[in-house]
Amino acid sequence: MYALGRHLLVELHGCHPDLLKKVDVVKDILVGAARACGATIVDVAFHEFNPFGVSGVVVIAESHLSIHTWPEYRYAAVDIFTCGEVIKPELAVTYIASRFRCRAPSVVEMKRGMIPGAAGKLAHKVTTDEKFSDSTPDAAQELSLVH
Repeated sequence: MYALGRHLLVELHGCHPDLLKKVDVVKDILVGAARACGATIVDVAFHEFNPFGVSGVVVIAESHLSIHTWPEYRYAAVDIFTCGEVIKPELAVTYIASRFRCRAPSVVEMKRGMIPGAAGKLAHKVTTDEKFSDSTPDAAQELSLVH
């Protein structure tokens, strides 16, 4: 089944706690991961919490990478959402896990943007010359067909 994007939910246990505490380090790692997987960086926003912990997002043309850290538990939750077929999000996972010294990341992949009624490969970008298709049912139409 074809989808617009891939969403990797990454659990990082056993990370080095000092790396998870510092906003500059966490930001450097996520930006590096975006570059490692071939993404186009659009914007970067990170925040360091008191007494510790970091949340941040790297917005990429292909979607985003985000992180929330809990240094006191040696844990980080990472989301990597990419659209298209050029980006290799598994490379970002490997990069992030290595930099945080996580030996066994857990990864769950979800397909995002599975369009009801669509057949074949989906383009993740539509050109301005292309029109929206009235033939593809929206979710409400699909649900009405079930009931």
